[in-house]
Amino acid sequence: MKVREIMTSSPTCCTPETSLQEVARMMVDNDCGPIPVIDDSRARRPVGVVTDRDIVCRAVAQGKNPGEMTARDVMSAPAVTVRPDMQIEDCGRVLEEKQIRRAPVANDKGECCGIVSLADIAQTGPEKLTGEIVRSVSQRTVWPNGQGEERREFGLGR
Repeated sequence: MKVREIMTSSPTCCTPETSLQEVARMMVDNDCGPIPVIDDSRARRPVGVVTDRDIVCRAVAQGKNPGEMTARDVMSAPAVTVRPDMQIEDCGRVLEEKQIRRAPVANDKGECCGIVSLADIAQTGPEKLTGEIVRSVSQRTVWPNGQGEERREFGLGR
């Protein structure tokens, strides 16, 4: 099975200059946690991803005013992308290797044409693959400030 068969097509995207408030509104309006960040609305090349968790950890928890911030201030970059013609097993290995739960899908032109998540793979992929990826991505991670954190929820953006 290929990524194109399980991905969410044409995801809502923002640019690095999009206000964080607008990014959060996109998440609410589209009932999603990740918003791919693209270089501009014409080229649509993924440059990062903003998740609800990025907003909380990089803005709110640090006492910053999210109303004065943009996607660039909190996005996870560079974007780790996968291809629509990639087998889901290979996509799963990329997610596992990069310790991420979702990735923008970039077509032959490099344009963001979708987004695929661990949950998408879990619903359609081999059970063994899903278990391996979940175990790997859920391992304890030490952040730059030296604090460890259990990564066990599907909304985690990094």
